[in-house]
Amino acid sequence: MHAEELAIRAQAMAERALSLAMEARAAASEAMPMVEQGAAAAEPFLLLLTIFMLACFVGYHVVWSVTPALHSPLMGVTNAISSVIVVGAMLATGLGESWLAQAFGFLAVTLAAVNIFGGFLVTRRMLAMFQRKG
Repeated sequence: MHAEELAIRAQAMAERALSLAMEARAAASEAMPMVEQGAAAAEPFLLLLTIFMLACFVGYHVVWSVTPALHSPLMGVTNAISSVIVVGAMLATGLGESWLAQAFGFLAVTLAAVNIFGGFLVTRRMLAMFQRKG
């Protein structure tokens, strides 16, 4: 293949790429109003609910795949994370504009507090297992 043939082929490919780019831009322009309508229709609640459900799923699988030897050190980390969750839940409860937001905030504070105190109890019990008796 000669250099002239390569140049002609490259020119033809560049023209084809330009026409495809113009078609893609036109299709995107036609789709934009539909995307905007769909985005406006999606409630933030659904987005946050999806994130919550994914966090529950991932958290469940992470916790149950931990070996028993690591449970004690991880309880301390869990308590620290739960304390941050309590602060966020208290903010959500106090800053919530609707009764539903305040109810979910209160529920989050309660569950995180149970998690913290339960973690302390489990840690205390596990440490008691390693103390000498008598």
